[in-house]
This record gives sequence, structure tokens and C-alpha cells, in this order.
Amino acid sequence: MDTGTGPEPAPLHNPTLAERKSDREVVVTRSINGPARLVFEAWTRPELFQRWWVPKSCGFAMISCALDVRTGGSYRLEMRFSSSEQPMAFFGRYLEVVPPSRIVWTNEEGGEGGAVTTVTFEEKGGVTLVTVSDLYPSKEALDEAIASGSTSGWGEQFDQLDELLLGLGAPTAP
Repeated sequence: MDTGTGPEPAPLHNPTLAERKSDREVVVTRSINGPARLVFEAWTRPELFQRWWVPKSCGFAMISCALDVRTGGSYRLEMRFSSSEQPMAFFGRYLEVVPPSRIVWTNEEGGEGGAVTTVTFEEKGGVTLVTVSDLYPSKEALDEAIASGSTSGWGEQFDQLDELLLGLGAPTAP
């Protein structure tokens, strides 16, 4: 019902859409409440990234985060899982970095089975559409990633990113 009070504010937690686009690619999209420059910073500044990247419900924690976010730079994340005494490392290289609109990186911890991830940030009216594309080297590698659950945490991660940005003063949406 239109009460004439103007547009309703966008919800804090927008829907996250995940779709398998081909035998080798899965794409996740989400509108994030904040300008592209802030969303990009949350992906590229270690002190921000480690506050939202790991879904809280997963039972593991990030214990170190090294990001050299530039074309040719590298990253290394270490996670502690409750089921293991040894931390697990996730690492790779940045193939392309275009602030504040695009980041492309490798996922090398899986050896030749690792995906190449492309993230784009498209701002419209203070809300940023984030598109994450994971391109795997084979159908089998993507099937394995889906079966392991490693592709399923995006909704919670993006909820955490929205909460972080709200705490940094990002508007909830026009």
C-alpha cells in the first residue's frame, strides 16, 4: 500500500543469488548497501577483510590475513578449523586489480583444481552490485567444490559485509 511517504529503505540483507552458469562456472550476485569504493576497501584492506570473510556459522576462524592487492600481488589466508589442530592456508595471486571496480585472483591451494575468481563492483545510487564468478579448470573440480560446501557461504558472508559497512557509516540505501 502506498502511503505517500516515499520509497521504502532497502533491506539491510539483500538476497544473494547463486547460479551455475556452465560446467565450470558458478556466479554469485548480491547488492551491497554502500558505495563501490567502501565495498572495494572491505575486499582489499586486511583489517576489514578478516572481519567479514569467514561465515560465523562455519566453525572456523581466520588466524592470519596477508593481502597485497595489486596486479601481480599475492594473498595468503590461514584458517583454524575446530576439527583440526593444524591451520589450513588459502593462497594465490592477483591477476588484475582495477580499483574500485574489479579484482581477479587465483586460488592455488587446490593445485591445478583451483578456480580463478573474478569480482566486479558496480555502483548505482550508493548501492553496489557485487558479482563473483568462480571459473574452475574442469566440471569435476566445480562438482567437487559444490559437494564440499565451499561455494555455499556467500549469503552469510555478504550479510556480514553489509553489517561491517553499516558500522563504517555506509548508508543503508537511498
